[in-house]
Amino acid sequence: MDDRDLLQAALKARQFARAPYSGFSVGAALLCKSGRVYTGCNIESSSFGLSLCAERTALAKALSEGESEFDRLAVVAEGSAPVKPCGACLQLLWDYAPGLMLVLGNLDDQSERTSLARLLPSPFSGSDLPGGVKRPV
Repeated sequence: MDDRDLLQAALKARQFARAPYSGFSVGAALLCKSGRVYTGCNIESSSFGLSLCAERTALAKALSEGESEFDRLAVVAEGSAPVKPCGACLQLLWDYAPGLMLVLGNLDDQSERTSLARLLPSPFSGSDLPGGVKRPV
């Protein structure tokens, strides 16, 4: 699957976003090393801290189906430039897929490719915890 196909999968997932409070709909598509693609959309709550981002939704679906190796994540939302994941998403992605490549896009067909490490250059990790908790598998 090329980047364009992955962006299209994220765009399709965006259609199912539930963003009644912000109006900011986001779609994500996570390509696993197995070749399977898991999609996600943002799902908002009136208690904003309980809202789910598209990226975390896609990752949770993949993890809950037994996936543990990831290749690329595409994210699409409206904006003047390709959208970037929030800090909470970057952290969770780092915990489970530190080598992940990101394909970021917007509705104007602009896109860019970057790495998770570039967007989160000095992450908190399990090694920062007392006793040096190992990376999850």
